[in-house]
Amino acid sequence: MTETKDNRQGAPGILERDIDRRGFLKCMQWAGAGVVWSFAGGVPASRLLGAPKTRAEDFAFVQISDSHIGFDKAANPDVNLTFQAAVDKINTLDHQPDFILHTGDLSHLAKASEFDTLDQLLKGMRQKQTFFVPGEHDLLGDDGKQYLERFGKGATGRGWQSFDHKGVHFIGLNNSAQLEGMGSIGDQQMAWLKGDVAKLGASTPIVVFAHIPLWAAYPEWGWSTKDSAQALDLLKRFGSVTVLNGHIHQVMQKVEGNVTFHSAMSTAFPQPAPGSAPSAGPMKVPAEKLRDVLGIRNVNFMAGSHRLAVVDSPLSTA
Repeated sequence: MTETKDNRQGAPGILERDIDRRGFLKCMQWAGAGVVWSFAGGVPASRLLGAPKTRAEDFAFVQISDSHIGFDKAANPDVNLTFQAAVDKINTLDHQPDFILHTGDLSHLAKASEFDTLDQLLKGMRQKQTFFVPGEHDLLGDDGKQYLERFGKGATGRGWQSFDHKGVHFIGLNNSAQLEGMGSIGDQQMAWLKGDVAKLGASTPIVVFAHIPLWAAYPEWGWSTKDSAQALDLLKRFGSVTVLNGHIHQVMQKVEGNVTFHSAMSTAFPQPAPGSAPSAGPMKVPAEKLRDVLGIRNVNFMAGSHRLAVVDSPLSTA
């Protein structure tokens, strides 16, 4: 079995080639750590939230995920309040991000009132530009019609998209629409992805953002995407690929060759570490500990590194 290393001196989480169950449990212990992403010279890098910068970055962006607006169970009876705390945290960053990425499950039941509430909360954000991909909760009832009309404008197909920003190519995937136990990209979206990256040079840094992990985080709970290998094969020629996801509501990291995978905390409620409970789902923690396991991710693009600078910041930190 490949050795698992707890990376407690750098970016939180576990960087390795093969994460086992023990490594996942260690990951959960780091759910309260904080990470900022940045880019400089077209190269990604990371630092702990609050740590001094060692060089100038080209730009930074923030990832938020799994807001689950409408959820009101014991794990968090006021998800609006914790999402507002995330907004406040982003608004007080010394250097405002160029944009926000939301990696799905904006709502809990895809109700119009839930999308209305999220829209109002987002209006309080200093940075107004936000890019979205859907989670499975956003597609309930109407197969994502409301989500696409309100948060998928400009996207292709059922909510996938790409854009370029200061030398970095961003790809937003919908791997929540064809759930069959695990996530799925599907043939139509895969064909689009192939065409999207065909025009790019191999030195172009790539950031993929999706809801469900594109690596086998824990297939037993559906924490994986069944056709991710095909998508990653399309990206193997690129020297720097970073994949950001939500869905599992905890910080985990993995490196496979040129690809670094990062799973983010939720702003709503935590989930158990893989294999530590009978199943996935909202996990209740003591009220005073809740904000330790909820948070945001700040991402910086830095020169001189082959990886994004990722800072996962719990809502409990100043």
